[in-house]
Amino acid sequence: MMSDQISSNNSSKPKAGGTALGGTRDYLALLKPRVMSLVIFTALVGMVAAPGPVDNWPLALISLLAIAVGAGASGALNMWWDADIDAIMSRTKLRPIPAGKVARAEAFGLGLFLSCFAVIILALAANYLAAGLLAFTIFFYAVIYSMFLKRATPQNIVIGGAAGALPPVVGWAAATGTAPLEAWALFAIIFVWTPPHFWALSIYKVGDYEAAGIPMMPNVRGLASTKKQIFAYSLLLAPIGVLPVFFDMASWGYGVVAMLMGVWFVWRALFLLRQPEGSPTDKAAGRLFGFSLVYLSSLFAALLIEHWAGLHL
Repeated sequence: MMSDQISSNNSSKPKAGGTALGGTRDYLALLKPRVMSLVIFTALVGMVAAPGPVDNWPLALISLLAIAVGAGASGALNMWWDADIDAIMSRTKLRPIPAGKVARAEAFGLGLFLSCFAVIILALAANYLAAGLLAFTIFFYAVIYSMFLKRATPQNIVIGGAAGALPPVVGWAAATGTAPLEAWALFAIIFVWTPPHFWALSIYKVGDYEAAGIPMMPNVRGLASTKKQIFAYSLLLAPIGVLPVFFDMASWGYGVVAMLMGVWFVWRALFLLRQPEGSPTDKAAGRLFGFSLVYLSSLFAALLIEHWAGLHL
């Protein structure tokens, strides 16, 4: 039973006490800097895509820093809670806690402190709406996703993807004090992108999730079902990627980029769908995972370039 597996995993968690053996690099690793960079980027696009110019760039940069710190705090809390399964999975076993470089209690304390710090700074530098959205994002990722959804349902990444999709909305709110439908169009792109992105990774690393007892789609519903769902989400993602054009947030220059990247995403997903089980499927899933990062970066970069270059009027 999954509950028995979780109980077993929790019993193997590193002890909360102990002295940290790591240095600055290990504490930075707790903050998941790669995830932080994506959060900064999408939040920046939310700020820039919002109507009106950014009048006070020093405060805007402080707001971006607060959003980044909030993302890092979420990462530290996630690593604190997931120390047991991180020690099992090859992808995560060298993280600071399972590697014995940072004590779990220190990771928890750091995450909690940075969460409060980030929310307070964003409230002072921007507004309460942005700070409230950031606080909700941290809570959703650290508590709703990490503590409950991740180990309870194969839909974990579908529902939990809301946390990763919120940064552009937080950025928009920081710039304008509002969170209109246009901001949620950016949310929708990331939210629908998240399942095929992570399910492709879970196919590539299916053994890790099985060993850790995490109910990811491939090891719960099977490879064939997962590939079909990836393809279905890619079909949904392709038109959603063009939404900024219809919300008058971007020109058809962006629209062409979004359409081309969307078609390529669907083609990659279709290629994966047609692969038989075995190593070719693993390779196709790995390529789709890599391309999914290019897809999201390209769409948000196109939005950023349009607004900064004054191509969208």
